[in-house]
Amino acid sequence: MQIWAGLGNPGASYALHRHNVGFMAADIIAAVHGFGPWSKKFRSLVSEGRIGRHRVLLLKPQTYMNDSGDAVQQALHFYKLELDALTAFHDELDLAPMKLKVKTGGGTAGHNGLRAIDASLGPDFRRVRIGIGHPGDKARVTKYVLGNYAKSEMEALSDLLAAIASEAEWLADGDDARFMSEVALRLQVD
Repeated sequence: MQIWAGLGNPGASYALHRHNVGFMAADIIAAVHGFGPWSKKFRSLVSEGRIGRHRVLLLKPQTYMNDSGDAVQQALHFYKLELDALTAFHDELDLAPMKLKVKTGGGTAGHNGLRAIDASLGPDFRRVRIGIGHPGDKARVTKYVLGNYAKSEMEALSDLLAAIASEAEWLADGDDARFMSEVALRLQVD
């Protein structure tokens, strides 16, 4: 069993925020791979299914970003899993928009969801960093992160999320490099 946590803030008013791209990734993975219906558990919305030969629990903490660690910790403890079973999908300011990187461990770069997981469980979990770019001025970061994607970004965002879902089996297999490569190739085909 793997736990894939899409990070975001609950509620319709946050749905299209850049900060909620982790929720968006979880939603499309569930849809593309035919996961079960979303239900409430672990202070989250959860959906279970298979990606290739792997059982995956998708998790969307409903605790707001700064308390995501508790929800993730509850799920890991319930299934008696170690931190290496966790993958967090999140927005990344320090990555160009619509770019993707996967890494295990590292700092939190001021991301409250990552900070909450790190505080509850430690830093050694896999992260799928989904680039949102930086607004250029530190004073504009909060408004930018908690702002909706622009209409002009929606097609590229849809393409990126579809590529993540389509190539998710590489991630489930633990082949992070191949996952990143296949997502990048898919986005070049247009």
